[in-house]
Amino acid sequence: MAIPLGQIARVGSYVAKQRLLGRDKYPLVLMLEPLFRCNLACAGCGKIDYPDAILNQRLSVEDALGAVDECGAPVVSIAGGEPLLHKEMPQIVRGIMARKKYVYLCTNALLLDKRMDDYAPSPFFTWSIHLDGDQDDHDKSVCQKGVYDRATAAIRRAKDKGFRVNINCTLFNTAEAERTARFFDDVMAMGVDGITVSPGYAYERAPDQAHFLNRTRTKTLFRDIFRLGRQRGSKWEFAQSSLFLDFLAGNQTYRCTPWGNPTRNVFGWQRPCYLLGEGYARSFKELMEETDWDAYGVGNYEKCADCMVHSGFEATAVMDAAAHPLKAWAVSRKGPDLEGAFAPDIPLDRQRPADYVFSTHVEDAMERLRQGGGEGRSAAE
Repeated sequence: MAIPLGQIARVGSYVAKQRLLGRDKYPLVLMLEPLFRCNLACAGCGKIDYPDAILNQRLSVEDALGAVDECGAPVVSIAGGEPLLHKEMPQIVRGIMARKKYVYLCTNALLLDKRMDDYAPSPFFTWSIHLDGDQDDHDKSVCQKGVYDRATAAIRRAKDKGFRVNINCTLFNTAEAERTARFFDDVMAMGVDGITVSPGYAYERAPDQAHFLNRTRTKTLFRDIFRLGRQRGSKWEFAQSSLFLDFLAGNQTYRCTPWGNPTRNVFGWQRPCYLLGEGYARSFKELMEETDWDAYGVGNYEKCADCMVHSGFEATAVMDAAAHPLKAWAVSRKGPDLEGAFAPDIPLDRQRPADYVFSTHVEDAMERLRQGGGEGRSAAE
């Protein structure tokens, strides 16, 4: 299965407990970014455009595990940057699994051969390999030839060693349904356990701003992909909820739940979500209680207008499934509806204009570093 049964049971019981306690805002997946440094410079990435002094910062093992304890989410996705550049990553992963949390370690796989033996197969551990399509599409996405071949070779070796392996695929407006469907067939043939797929988000600092999907194009593209898979009888295993896939196909009107995937990085707890860094809280409690959540999301904020990314909407889908299990079961059984009109979209006429604050946060972070008050540790430590 794309998602281990133990994880399904753990997350299900966790969500049920939150509902019984009457909580409407709670985390499902901690997005842990121990560093921003990467060994690639992808055209669609908005995570690595920082001065070297910031790129050299690392969350310590203590801070990383402290964030896991503070947040309490049952699943931890370790992203970046490139997490395998962090020398203490094996200790962080072991510490998270010792807490019986499910870990998804995201990587572009360029260092996977060197680092693979630092980890051991476990039901609590999954490699999440970045692949944005077939050889041509992926190498263009990451702006370097040969990366697809190295990543797929690493996938095969990881599977041979007994690891769970997913791929994490981001689609842009250059994606073609036919090629994407063939790509999904190819990765399943490699033996991957699951596919995580999402439209890209237009990070304000991404070098390429021309190729992000709008909402209508996203829905049309995913309907076309799912239709091809259905026609061919393809057995794609998605490591995502059926209602999120239904949302991508345009059949659900969802608002995002940014607190569902809170982000902890070298700056602190990022407001409001993994995709937008518009402020930082000193603690998870402060993030949850003092963030103006109504200031963000589709219909509320210009930067969110076209967002349909899993880090914002997967938690919404999971919470909807918990509230309406029969609807979730029906979609899981028959798949997304691929015909008819799209569900109504949230109107954008009252959204506030974008506020561009990246430079201010960088200046503040650099000043803290000059004063010796940086959140993380230097790579040289």
